[in-house]
Amino acid sequence: MPEPLGRLLVVRLGSLGDLVHTLPAVAAIRLVHPFAQIDWLVDNAHRAFLDLVPAISSTIPLRKATSRGWIQSLRELRARRYDVAIDFQGLIKSAALARLSGAARVIGFDRASAREGASSLLYTERVAAGDAGHVIDKNLRLAARLGAPIHRREFPLLPIPSPVLEQLRANGLGRFALLNCGAAWPNKRWPPERFGLIARWLREQHNLASVALWGPGEESIAEEVVRTSEGAALMAPQTTLTDLVAIAAQAEIMISGDTGPTHVASALGTPVVALFGPT
Repeated sequence: MPEPLGRLLVVRLGSLGDLVHTLPAVAAIRLVHPFAQIDWLVDNAHRAFLDLVPAISSTIPLRKATSRGWIQSLRELRARRYDVAIDFQGLIKSAALARLSGAARVIGFDRASAREGASSLLYTERVAAGDAGHVIDKNLRLAARLGAPIHRREFPLLPIPSPVLEQLRANGLGRFALLNCGAAWPNKRWPPERFGLIARWLREQHNLASVALWGPGEESIAEEVVRTSEGAALMAPQTTLTDLVAIAAQAEIMISGDTGPTHVASALGTPVVALFGPT
């Protein structure tokens, strides 16, 4: 058995998909350290998602990407007196935050495994995790330094009631497909008229309604999906990360590009058709 941990800081600031890919490693650490205080440092924009993860004790938001924001977060980190900080991001920025947390041990990837090789200089312990296989496996190999098993892929997520999902149900929505028609990178977006065509096909072949999901700045894309679906798709209201988890958990299937909600749905066990283009 590994030596018991008192206080552990997990550093993985974003993005949403990368947070999902870190969940199995954190769940594996929790398995072997059931009584540890496990805190997670994350960008403020993603804090609500981690509030749905029962494997962690609390989240610490990096509120602003400014010196003032850093100082505010570092004061809170140092006050907690961590035994260990583990950096799953492998960037100079994340490594610096882990080191400045004041933790006695700072664990991260070695130069060859880190996304930015120089980040390894800031760790007290370096793990040669390699790049073979999925990034989930790479994160599990890093977590193994704390005694975590490397062959468990669990995604501890607890969907909570969502007013958006309740609104959709109140409007008569039954079984549905979730069409995630946006993405942060334009080159990851499938044309909206094709989502509309898929919605028509799902209705005709499977008697399945579709919900067009959208994020900030993507409302017009969802409107085009609905317009070209000829009534087969309805537009989701504006959603939070909490709503996303609740809706994705209830969907029969999600069709989406390579973006964060795709990985959320997969982690929840929802069947996913993931569309990969130039990436």
